[in-house]
Amino acid sequence: MPSGDLFPSVEQRLRAYHELSNRAKELIKKPAPPKPTITITREFGCEAFPIAEELVKMAARHTGERWMLVDRSLLDAIAREHRIPEATMQALGTKSRLFDEMFATFSKHWKRDADYYRLLCEQVVMTATAGNAVIVGLGAPIITRSMKNCFHCRLIGDHDFKVASIARRLKISKQDAEIMVLDRQKERDRIIHQLLDANEHEPLLYHAIFNNGKLKSKQIVRMIFDHTFGPPA
Repeated sequence: MPSGDLFPSVEQRLRAYHELSNRAKELIKKPAPPKPTITITREFGCEAFPIAEELVKMAARHTGERWMLVDRSLLDAIAREHRIPEATMQALGTKSRLFDEMFATFSKHWKRDADYYRLLCEQVVMTATAGNAVIVGLGAPIITRSMKNCFHCRLIGDHDFKVASIARRLKISKQDAEIMVLDRQKERDRIIHQLLDANEHEPLLYHAIFNNGKLKSKQIVRMIFDHTFGPPA
């Protein structure tokens, strides 16, 4: 079954990552007023990236500062292409009490079963600490749930919408798309439960939940933006 490509290019975001990393390390040394971070999770088949990309553009215009989109493909590219030194990763906040408090709430099997995902989580916290970021997936609302500068939202949709979306974007049959939607959602749920001992479907994790099949992407973007920065004057 074709896998296709659901993810935008990471090349430009890799360059922005280093600026964000430096800002996060400076905040550990010298705390400053927090900048906002937006997290977006979605049921498999919902269309988070058009929303995330538009939010990044609108937020950058509004603040006059660089914003970036962070997802699994970016974090994998950082590890693969830039080979972040261990010392740098350790400096992302492991000496901060925030990390100890957050990771203490996770599964007791964390160290034994999820060392690699812990590495990703440290980068998620670094990103949220620096702010001016939109994080897609990565269990971000669970990992950053104690961080007051984060706004968490989730995209949901009915089964037919998600199947049609996957079939259209990956150019596969409806039958293949239906199998993919069911299998990938089960796998996501299993991983989140195993690694974070949590359930992404829990509504109280989120400030807002949007029906991706009922609302246009532009409407969702506008509502998230207005919540984060306030409605237009």
